[in-house]
Amino acid sequence: MDDEVSGEDIARIEARIEELGEAIERCRKFSLAAKITIAAGAGWIALSMLAAVSYTPETTLTALAAIIIGVVLLGSNRTTWRETESALRASEAMRADMIGRLDMRMVGEQGPTLH
Repeated sequence: MDDEVSGEDIARIEARIEELGEAIERCRKFSLAAKITIAAGAGWIALSMLAAVSYTPETTLTALAAIIIGVVLLGSNRTTWRETESALRASEAMRADMIGRLDMRMVGEQGPTLH
């Protein structure tokens, strides 16, 4: 990477950070959906064991399938979430480094005069 940093470079990094933030939000939603699926399957099995709902092999297999699908979704989503958060931290560090390399002056500081 060059020593020169432009506002366009920083804007690209900020756009990437925003995309990663949206991806993390999607991961949160998938995680919630997976947990609800697991809870629904486990709840249905518990209700059928307590005879609160009629027991049929089909509904029990469906509940077990829901639990398995939820666990698989939760596991794969957790990996994606971790990788996305790692990329987000790296992008934020890169942005901070780029901003640190900019030659900025404080407000009120006397700049060079042209006359």
